[in-house]
Amino acid sequence: MSNSSAEEGSPTSTSGGGRHFSISADKFSIDIPSPSLQLNTNGSLTSPNPLKSPTTRRVQNFSREGILGSAQKARNLSQSSGDRESMTNGIQNRQNNTDDGINPLKRRNTDVGIDYPRRRATIACEICRSRKSRCDGTKPKCKLCTELGAECIYREPGIKLDAGDKLILEHLARIENMLQSGFVGQTSNLAISTGSPSVNGGTNISSDEVIMQNGANFVSMIPATGLGTWTTPTNISTMPKIHTNAALHLLQWPLIRDLVSRPYDPQILLQLEMSREPITLSKTPCLDLSNTSTYIESFFAKVNVWYACVNPFNWNGYYRTALSNGFREGPESCIVLLVLALGQASCTGSISRIQNLADPPGLPYFAAAWALLPSLMTRNTVQSAQCTVLASAYLFYLVRPLEAWTLLSSTSTKLQLLLSAPGRVPDKERELMERVYWNALLFESDLLAELDLPHSGIVQYEENVGLPGGFEQGEEEAAGRDELWYFLAEIALRRLLNRVSQLIYSKDSMASTQSLEPVVAELDFQLTQWYDSLPQPLQFPYNRSLLQDPVQTVLRLRYFACRTIIYRPYILAVLDNEQAALDPSVRDNCRKCLEASIRQLEHITAHHAGHIPYLWQGALSIVSQTLLVMGATMSPSLSSILSTLVPHLDAVDAIINDVVVEVERYVHLAPSLRLSAEIIREAEMRRRAFLGG
Repeated sequence: MSNSSAEEGSPTSTSGGGRHFSISADKFSIDIPSPSLQLNTNGSLTSPNPLKSPTTRRVQNFSREGILGSAQKARNLSQSSGDRESMTNGIQNRQNNTDDGINPLKRRNTDVGIDYPRRRATIACEICRSRKSRCDGTKPKCKLCTELGAECIYREPGIKLDAGDKLILEHLARIENMLQSGFVGQTSNLAISTGSPSVNGGTNISSDEVIMQNGANFVSMIPATGLGTWTTPTNISTMPKIHTNAALHLLQWPLIRDLVSRPYDPQILLQLEMSREPITLSKTPCLDLSNTSTYIESFFAKVNVWYACVNPFNWNGYYRTALSNGFREGPESCIVLLVLALGQASCTGSISRIQNLADPPGLPYFAAAWALLPSLMTRNTVQSAQCTVLASAYLFYLVRPLEAWTLLSSTSTKLQLLLSAPGRVPDKERELMERVYWNALLFESDLLAELDLPHSGIVQYEENVGLPGGFEQGEEEAAGRDELWYFLAEIALRRLLNRVSQLIYSKDSMASTQSLEPVVAELDFQLTQWYDSLPQPLQFPYNRSLLQDPVQTVLRLRYFACRTIIYRPYILAVLDNEQAALDPSVRDNCRKCLEASIRQLEHITAHHAGHIPYLWQGALSIVSQTLLVMGATMSPSLSSILSTLVPHLDAVDAIINDVVVEVERYVHLAPSLRLSAEIIREAEMRRRAFLGG
């Protein structure tokens, strides 16, 4: 058996124990590239003016010394020794300029050693940002605000360019050149994204801009497209409106389409979820408060790590307020009830193993919280948005994706209203708002990857929302740890997944392996950077052993899922034409894709670690990777590659059989998963008949 992961990179961590650690101010920073190429209507991609990049690009920071070291290793693959020297100087400057008097998690880069010309003011006011106008930086009022008679508000200083930033800009310029050359003169009969119906092929929305009438003393920050609308994205880190990345699109691929007896509309999953019976909740739930301390402790230990949207430092105050109200009114009562619901759910393992689904863990608490939601959904506050996010989290646990999306849409609308003008979010609620925002954006992206749903438009405010940096600690004892590491890592990875969908699976993506090769290489490089930049407690080992830490387990599964879809077009190329495998580059990329697929499927029960937030999304990912492997076993070229990834080909049959059994356990959870199980079961029967087994 060959393990090609050793060729891709060596593991930097081999521990799989529990995550009992605290965030260190001196050992926590990470740089993750976040390109913002523009998709034009003619299909070309252009990059914004590099001189404007510092105000339009996000640098996501995790760790400081140790993590910067691992990120620098990835950068050294493509930078000169001179660049490495300037990067080292930049890191030393940051260490020397550390200010211990502020929250370390909110610390900003204060490098002053890089001489970088700017056309704009170092800090633009909110009005100029919203109008995309140049700001002269005059205080207390800039020239534009003086002319408009508007209130001039400046943000705190942003992140300045260091050597790593310049490297990212160089990579963006390189991507732009590669993509532009790929769009010109590239013709092929191999259609990666345009040869089949789209999962998101909904009606087109007019791009006419809405004219905003502004008063004399107010300038609107609502995007020109209007509240909650969708237009062509301004960067490639958003889910495209039309894409072919959904699981059921593989049923239209050569050989794989022979594994099912009839064609499936990619929108069938949405239709099934829309027609399912509504959730039944008791109008007078009986609340057992005897084990609340256990459920609260379990929530902060096992659930809040995924969502990071409940403050452990003011939790006791919330609980006292809810208790004084008898859990019958107010956002505090709703939040406490939802925490108890999710806490009890986390005490019982995967919901797929629960026999009596009529009374799942936490349902009475959720029913009581549900009764409070109507009054809260009419409020446009950060706390009401927090309530709907937590309610959607429990609906994801119940495998109710469409109901969860409905609440997320309400959350998105509230947040857009709060963000559409300066000063609407109090400073003390800014941190909570940022966390609620990213939850809504992350889970909406997960749903848009599989279902043809309207885009809420919340992504348009991404530049106005910072990354979470830590709740302020109070005087009372905290209910648990405020762990942000996974949440920040997931934000970065989700944005990379969105870039993959934009560049490879959208309607404007390239249609040949030749034009894809440089883009795929760049995306894989960014994925490697993401891994190298993870904090040490989160860095999962590359080996094939089961991990004890659920966070490392989920991150490893998400990593290999991303790697699979980066290289998946090469599998399609070989399924379409076996001669394509004669190209060494195509063959090597097929091996990378199949290895990533096998790594997701070989320990199928490892997916239980993320079943509270990701059971539905993970199940569809499992289905797509299994269909991919099934098709590979039917191709002589791909089958020979598979034989180098497992001890023997019988091991592939065993892996597929384990998947069929596992997905069968999900059929009672959702109609979309019932159909997925039927497809996998029929596909395996037909595959064995095809192979004569």
